[in-house]
Amino acid sequence: MAHTPVNHPARPIYRAIGGLTGLYLVVFGVLGIIASTGNEILAQDDTRVLGQGTNLGFSLLSVLLGIVVLVGTALGRNIDVAINQWLAYALMVIGLGGLAFIRTDANIFNFSVTTVVVVLTASLVLLMVGMYGKVGTDEEAEAFQKARLVL
Repeated sequence: MAHTPVNHPARPIYRAIGGLTGLYLVVFGVLGIIASTGNEILAQDDTRVLGQGTNLGFSLLSVLLGIVVLVGTALGRNIDVAINQWLAYALMVIGLGGLAFIRTDANIFNFSVTTVVVVLTASLVLLMVGMYGKVGTDEEAEAFQKARLVL
């Protein structure tokens, strides 16, 4: 894609931010698993971790997504770019779905408004990291610069 920067000077910083986001998801998920031990997997109760509503199902999902982000960050080579972008879109769908069903029986992940805000923020951070973390050859970077200057 001509509009995605290649070899952005701040890509190591963006990669670190992506890793920290993955680490946050893992820590939140592990704390959620500990807090919701003994409950049903999709319980709708008052379980809160770091100020966010959660249950065992969402905690397990957070750990899984966090590990995927961390593995992608460790691998690099534009694998992290694809992982971060796709997981960002998935988290947006999860967050907006959670917002839509927040006060209904369909709130299967026990979301609160705080949880929705954090999930959508994490998705935007991962999307930003995915957009600016692309690595390429010098020819690809030059093509991006030429395309950018034409627009």
